Amino acid sequence: MTMQETISRKLEERFAPEHLEVVNESHMHNVPPGSESHFKVTVVSEAFRDQKLIARHRLVNQALADELAGGIHALALHTLDPDQWFERAGKVADSPPCMGGDGGAKA
Repeated sequence: MTMQETISRKLEERFAPEHLEVVNESHMHNVPPGSESHFKVTVVSEAFRDQKLIARHRLVNQALADELAGGIHALALHTLDPDQWFERAGKVADSPPCMGGDGGAKA
C-alpha cells in the first residue's frame, strides 16, 4: 500500500468524510522521483464542525502519527466542515511552488 493510500484509509476510518482528497505533491519538490514525502490533504467532515483550525489539524496529525513519524516531510491540510466546503464551492488553495530548500523556486 502506498503512503497516499494509507493516508486516505486512515482518514476515511477516523473522519467518515463527505469529501477526501489526498494528493502526492512530492514531484513539486526537490526529492527523488517516486517519493512520497509531501502531501496536500483536503478533508470535509462533520467532525470538524465548531472546531478551531488548530484543533482540526491536531486531530488529523493524531490520526496520521505513525506516518508523520516515518516519512512524511510536509502535510498541507485543508480541514473543513460541510458548510465551509459549500461556501468555498468545493475549492481549496493551490499549494505554492517549492523553493527547493535553498530559496530558489524549483524549475
